[in-house]
Amino acid sequence: MNQPINNRYDFVLLFDVIDGNPNGDPDAGNLPRVDPETGHGLVTDVCLKRKVRNYVGLLKEEQPPFEIYVKEKAVLNRQHERAYQALGVDIAKEEGKRKGGEHVEQARAWMCQNFFDVRAFGAVMSTGVNCGQVRGPVQLTFARSVAQVVPLEHSITRMAVATEREAEAQSGDNRTMGRKYTVPYGLYRAHGFISAPLAAQTGFSQEDLDLFWQALINMFEHDRSAARGQMSTRGLVAFKHAGSLGNAPAHALFDLVKVGRDANSEGPARSFGDFQVQLPTLEQLPAGVEMQVLA
Repeated sequence: MNQPINNRYDFVLLFDVIDGNPNGDPDAGNLPRVDPETGHGLVTDVCLKRKVRNYVGLLKEEQPPFEIYVKEKAVLNRQHERAYQALGVDIAKEEGKRKGGEHVEQARAWMCQNFFDVRAFGAVMSTGVNCGQVRGPVQLTFARSVAQVVPLEHSITRMAVATEREAEAQSGDNRTMGRKYTVPYGLYRAHGFISAPLAAQTGFSQEDLDLFWQALINMFEHDRSAARGQMSTRGLVAFKHAGSLGNAPAHALFDLVKVGRDANSEGPARSFGDFQVQLPTLEQLPAGVEMQVLA
C-alpha cells in the first residue's frame, strides 16, 4: 500500500436532484427528508457514504485492498473471522475475541489493509469476533439544500396484483394503487473533512484519496433508480492544507464558497442554472491553503 496522506483536507460537495427522492425517511413513509423549521431538504451522511461504497465496490470489483466492509446483505462477523484466519489464529481458542486480546490490534490492521471503507470511514468491529474499533479519517456532514424544497406526493397505478385473492376481490380489474414522493428540484450542499493524523492510523493513502474524489464525482452515475429521479454531482471543491493539522478552520474555508440563487432567475428553482456558485480568489485563501476544483 502507498504511504498515508500527510495533508489535511476540507471539501464542499454540491449535487442536485430533479423529480426524485434523494433520501427517503423510513420513519415518515419514505417522504424526502426535510428540516421542518426551514423547509430545506436533507440527505444523510450515511446515504452519501453508501453511494461511495457502491461505486468503489463496482469499480474495484470487491478485490483487496478495496473490498467493502459494510455492503448489502453482509454478515460483518464473517469478515472479522477472515482477519483471524489470515493471521493464523484459532478464534475458538482466542480468549479475548469479545473483550480484547493480543491479536485484536493485528486483526484491526488487517481489516484496514483490506477494506477501503474501514480505512476511509472507520468502523466498530468489536461485535462478536473482536477486530477493535477504527475512527476513520473521512467524515461527511448531512447535505442540506441551498433553498427550500417542496416534497410532492404522486398517486401511481400498477395494472397488476400480487395474488389470486386480490384479483378475485377486484373481479379481475387487477389494479394496485400506490404513492410516490419526489422533490421537483433541489440543489444540496455537503461538507467533508479528511484528517491526516487519523489517515496515518488506518493507512488511508493518496491512492485512496484519489479514488474517494472519483467516487464523489461519479457515484450518482451508477445509482440510478426510478425513485431517485435524476441526480448529479454539480461541484466538488477541496481545500488542501500545507500541514497535517491544518492552516485554517474548516468553517472559514466553507464560508468562502458561496452558493445562492442567480440574480436573473425568477420563480421556483427548477435547474442548476437557477443558482450561482462563487469560489474564492487566490488572494482570499488563507496562507498555507490550496484550493482544488475537482468537479
